[in-house]
Amino acid sequence: MLRIMKITLTPQQKLQLEQTHDSTRDGRVRDRIKAVLLASEGWSQTMIAQALRIHESTVARHLSDYVLSEKLKPENGGSQSKLSATQTMQLIEHLTEKTYSHTHQIVAYVKETFGLDYTVSGMNKWLHHNGFSYKQPKGVPHKFDEAKQQAFIEAYEALKASCGEDESIVFIDAVHPTLSTKISHGWIRTVQDKVIETTYAPHEPTGRCC
Repeated sequence: MLRIMKITLTPQQKLQLEQTHDSTRDGRVRDRIKAVLLASEGWSQTMIAQALRIHESTVARHLSDYVLSEKLKPENGGSQSKLSATQTMQLIEHLTEKTYSHTHQIVAYVKETFGLDYTVSGMNKWLHHNGFSYKQPKGVPHKFDEAKQQAFIEAYEALKASCGEDESIVFIDAVHPTLSTKISHGWIRTVQDKVIETTYAPHEPTGRCC
């Protein structure tokens, strides 16, 4: 069902909105103006949301703000709207599973998923308020190959049995280890120790009696 909020603009109001749209650098204000102008031309909220790539509820809020108080400027403090309790839980769950290195990436995700605009500073405040810290995850060694481990143990035992009593076993690296995964910082739950498996490959030592 297409929801339409009828907005009637005088030629002067329309001209003022178009001039403000062309002069402002704030994309959030431009989105609000476009929503109002399109609604005045008979577009439904669904159509406006699709055209502006924002959530339909955001369009409804923009239009309501304009009808009630001709409001075009978002609230100060980082966001023009707040996440609901359900949206907050969804975002916390998402950020717990996926680590973002930069706040602007989270801002973009919130915009795409919920249709809400946050500034970087506003999102930083949200993250700290909801128990996230910007820190480095813990690295854990790459998993060893169990078959190779067993083969090494058997080879070592055989080598030890073949060495004389006055000989020692010396090991050298047969291959160079691969580079380890770079563990960067990211937004992680303060109470969570998030681990990342490194790509460091274990040495494959070659032993001999000497």
